Amino acid sequence: MKKALLIAVGLIFVATATVNAQDEKKKAPLTDEQKKLQKEMNEKYDKNKDGKIDKEERGAMSAEDKKKMADAGLGGGGKKKDK
Repeated sequence: MKKALLIAVGLIFVATATVNAQDEKKKAPLTDEQKKLQKEMNEKYDKNKDGKIDKEERGAMSAEDKKKMADAGLGGGGKKKDK
């Protein structure tokens, strides 16, 4: 019984450590080009002026602007451009 409890506690510890390690990964800083594009898109589409383009605002974006953001590695899951 004690052995099973010890194994369960160990597994919980490992799972917790893994989740915490993933949370601590930081995003790479934005390049000057990405910052410029992000500022341009915020000025154009951020209607509520909260500094972010939310789902509704993203829906109003042109396909061309969505592609620009994805190619620059912006927009949550977009493709990153090779350097």
